[in-house]
Amino acid sequence: MSDNPVFDRIKAEVNESDVVLFMKGTPVFPQCGFSNAVVQVLTYLGVPFKGIDVLADDDIRQGIKEFSDWPTIPQLYVKGEFVGGCDIVREMFEQGELRDYLAAKGIETQAA
Repeated sequence: MSDNPVFDRIKAEVNESDVVLFMKGTPVFPQCGFSNAVVQVLTYLGVPFKGIDVLADDDIRQGIKEFSDWPTIPQLYVKGEFVGGCDIVREMFEQGELRDYLAAKGIETQAA
């Protein structure tokens, strides 16, 4: 455990699930367009993921930015590794790299 309990909570979340999306809102009801875009990409690929609503917890909302050293939300983690935010995820998806990345990490996707 670290000296930062919020970081400990974040580490536990990203280690507990293979694919975790820190987002505004929930996968069923995203609260911003960027979060919605990443949800749509993951849903399209058929990737099961855990959504964590940063709007429900201010400590997580601020802590995730410091944890990843990334200033924006949403943030996607795969197998405990930070992938990126909306622009990176969307770009990887459009170039076909996201499916390959997920496969390399052992995450199954659905054929589209």
